[in-house]
Amino acid sequence: MKKWQVAVMVIVLVVIVVVGSFAGIRNNMVRKKEQVSSAWSQVDVVIQRRADLIPNLVNTVKGFAAHETEVFADVDRAREALLNAQSPGDRIQANGQLDGALGRLLAVVENYPQLKSNENFLELQDQLEGTENRIAVERRRYNLAVQDYNTYIGLFPNNIVAGFTGFARDNDYFKAAPYAQQVPQVAFPAAPAVKN
Repeated sequence: MKKWQVAVMVIVLVVIVVVGSFAGIRNNMVRKKEQVSSAWSQVDVVIQRRADLIPNLVNTVKGFAAHETEVFADVDRAREALLNAQSPGDRIQANGQLDGALGRLLAVVENYPQLKSNENFLELQDQLEGTENRIAVERRRYNLAVQDYNTYIGLFPNNIVAGFTGFARDNDYFKAAPYAQQVPQVAFPAAPAVKN
């Protein structure tokens, strides 16, 4: 074999390896992006389930606490924002608002002992609690999928392939709501003075 033939064969092999690596990296990016989409759809399903339960819960509470109109209006607005949100980022933000509104609604419930013993309310509360647990699990899975995708496209040489093929970071993570980071205040009644 002549030197130029060897050189051409080496160049062809290098090109094949580079193209193969490029294709493999891009295919992994597509796979990881699909995992993010799949994880998001699971989050979306359980968030929708919660949104569907809320009107029944609100109507049950309204029967006992009709004068709590501001709380009911907050829940309705937050639910409406969640249902109208288009992007994952918007849904995440609206979901945080709904979390806060539901927290205020459940705080109202504490003032109505007869409501806490109502069978319909207890069943709805159990369904909502189960849904909240599923939301927490799916949020975690979604965040892990986004983290895996972002890490993969950020590594070298993957970042070069990502730049050429249009893959960008996904920053739509679920984060703790700002009110969740506040330390709860616990106040105990003062103990009666001990007489000697």
